Amino acid sequence: MHVAATVPAVEVDDVSFAYRGGPSALEGVTLGVEQGAFVGIAGPNGGGKTTLLRLVLGLERPTSGRVRLFGAAPGTRGVRRVGYVPQRAQLASATPVTVREVVEAGRLGIRGVLGPLRAADRVAVGLALERVGLRDREAALLRTLSGGMQQRAFIARALAAEPALLALDEPTTGVDAASQESLAALLAELRAELGVTILYVSHEFGAVEHVVSRLVLVRGRIVFDGDPADLPALWHDPSHVH
Repeated sequence: MHVAATVPAVEVDDVSFAYRGGPSALEGVTLGVEQGAFVGIAGPNGGGKTTLLRLVLGLERPTSGRVRLFGAAPGTRGVRRVGYVPQRAQLASATPVTVREVVEAGRLGIRGVLGPLRAADRVAVGLALERVGLRDREAALLRTLSGGMQQRAFIARALAAEPALLALDEPTTGVDAASQESLAALLAELRAELGVTILYVSHEFGAVEHVVSRLVLVRGRIVFDGDPADLPALWHDPSHVH
């Protein structure tokens, strides 16, 4: 499905959302993300940032308002592919799965559950491993890798689907500072090389502050949307963040 570059990757139009039986999680959120952008979505725990991402991906439906991905409703047949690295993405530590097997799972949405990998699948998996620097570790058991390397494997799984949009929810939770910086650099390289649109959700944005093109701060609504360099003065101003 070809989508003109002028069509936004993400359109959120006056969206509100409340979980069943609970208070409102988001109110009147409007957000547009151009294709090829690297957007950090930050905010406190419970502020609605993960809910916003789930609405964008079609995992939740808004109570009111409208969401579009590349001009179509999320989940619409033929909509451009999305690579998703969910919060605390991990497999049971006892599961003897290799790095390559994790990445191959990223092709399931394209080839289906049944049948062997095709040549195109093997090429996509190999490229994904190469891009995250794990080609030489593909036969290793996932559980033997560090937290940062495991996250690279999950990013490779998402990349194997050849996505137009890469969405990551709290990808650096439990990962050391050096690995956070390394992941940020990797994502910046992927954006430059592939032109993929990136949505990076985290309550800590320090590691990606210098590589994102834009920062969106969510506290039940959008309280800041712009250049991360403009945020510090606003961060301490209650009229902006409460």
